[in-house]
Amino acid sequence: MSAFAPQKRALKRLVRRVYPVKVDQPRWPDLLGAADYADLRRHVAALPADAPRVLLAPSIGHPAMTTLDSVLAVALTLRGARVDVLLCNEVLPACQSCLLGTLKDEWVVNEFIPYGPRRELCRSCHGPADAMFRALGVKVLHYGDFLAAGEEDEAWRLARTLTRDEIFDYTSDGFPIGEHARAGAIRFFARTSLEREPHGDDVLRRFFAAALITRASIERLLTVQPYAAASFNHGIYVPQGIVGAVARRCGIRVVNWIQSYRRNSFIFSHGDTYHHTLMTEPVSTWADLDWDDERETELMTYLKSRWTGSQDWISFSRAAETEPEAIARATGIDWRKPSIGLLTNVMWDAQLHYPQNAFADMWEWLAATIAYFATRPDLQLIIRVHPAELRGHIQSRQPIADEIRNEIGQLPPNIFLIPPESPVSTYAVMAQCDSVLIYGTKTGVELTSMGIPVIVAGEAWIRNKGITTDVRSPEHYRAILDGLPCGRRLDADTIRRAKKYAYHFFFRRMIPLSVIRPVTGDPKRWSPYEVHVSGLRDLEPGRDAGLDTMCDGILHGTDFIYRTQPSKTTKTKTEAVAC
Repeated sequence: MSAFAPQKRALKRLVRRVYPVKVDQPRWPDLLGAADYADLRRHVAALPADAPRVLLAPSIGHPAMTTLDSVLAVALTLRGARVDVLLCNEVLPACQSCLLGTLKDEWVVNEFIPYGPRRELCRSCHGPADAMFRALGVKVLHYGDFLAAGEEDEAWRLARTLTRDEIFDYTSDGFPIGEHARAGAIRFFARTSLEREPHGDDVLRRFFAAALITRASIERLLTVQPYAAASFNHGIYVPQGIVGAVARRCGIRVVNWIQSYRRNSFIFSHGDTYHHTLMTEPVSTWADLDWDDERETELMTYLKSRWTGSQDWISFSRAAETEPEAIARATGIDWRKPSIGLLTNVMWDAQLHYPQNAFADMWEWLAATIAYFATRPDLQLIIRVHPAELRGHIQSRQPIADEIRNEIGQLPPNIFLIPPESPVSTYAVMAQCDSVLIYGTKTGVELTSMGIPVIVAGEAWIRNKGITTDVRSPEHYRAILDGLPCGRRLDADTIRRAKKYAYHFFFRRMIPLSVIRPVTGDPKRWSPYEVHVSGLRDLEPGRDAGLDTMCDGILHGTDFIYRTQPSKTTKTKTEAVAC
């Protein structure tokens, strides 16, 4: 560590205090124009006292979260709702914005552990978001407004007293405080475990204290103020996972959303994070979908585009190699031999408890699979490491290739590993395989639509759809592997069923929004998307079917399904409830 590093950090903090922070929030007065902006403020002021009240709880002021929430705030207001916005006002000792990333251990020791996000993150996070929402005329609430004297001290007392395992297992009145604190710390380090992190416990204690403070604040807020619904990003980690748990306990409808894969689209879900709800969604929502040549063409055109990511704003493809002969030369794979594909996930991502899992985590599954195929020289196992290890928003600090090298050693000659940086097309490789093994990747949705048999060992969204072979236990998994190769593609009925689900997933659950567009040409922008409106009318009911779907779901509990045919959805009664 340079002797001048502390002075450099102090100078940077001084510059941030003296000069204004870069504001990347939507500028609604400019977006709407003077007349429409005045109309919006009058509309907010004229809302009746008994208007349905909605809590938008981005909590974190990052534009990736607040940009869409600001659109929802305006749109819900125009639909007669009274909107409150909840932000952290620099009271949480850790949050989802806290990431180690490319920073060094010295930063953890000298900055994050003693000070948390307050000196380097909070000012650029809270202030601009607070000002942006206040400009809309909606009521802005703060975490600190609902904390009683001594609650922060008590949270820190527990955080400093409990052991790591006690924190992991900690629940309070049924709230999974420890689970979300652990998920936050794992995301911070981008590793599945804190075992190899010398400062892992100290970081975990910050996330645990933040989770306890969140619970205390949100419980008090929801005790004094009833809401028809609470909507916020993601639904896991700290603080959003705790916000959701408390709101559900208080009987308030919870809505979670996430930026999805197709350009200009978002996934919304009722009651819980989409990580859970997409696995348990009733088959009836898509199984009877009318299927015709138009939808077939639309789906297959889009699925082919995913080979290059041309229609997506979240893509990890980079001019991939698709020719089987070229792939064979690059990897050493012999396509004349039966091949089984295996697709990994980023190891640390969304580490939550899934009761259906046959394995404790993806690594246990991967290690068991490698051990099995070492005994099957008659088959080639082709492991494709997810490119998001390198190209994702958070670069993994636990590469699968390193884990294999350290824990297993040299792979047998019938097992091939395609690293994340490889230009080889994942889809082209899997298309040559007899069948494909997955743990949690969404690629199973696409492969089954191509007729490729898929075996699901973890929490993939294609599970429980009557399309894949779903693993129930390690013993069941071994029996499935004993039956390989399959020697055939999926039958026509199963392929059609798979295509219906893929269409539902990519075109109905991913809700398009015309007033949001990707940010291009400026890599320094915080948010990947921005607002594009010509006036207030663009956000009124009936102007954008996607925005109507989002607002109707938040206000009335209707399905978050973008309909291209008459909806058969029945509305659920919306009532304001307090804890």
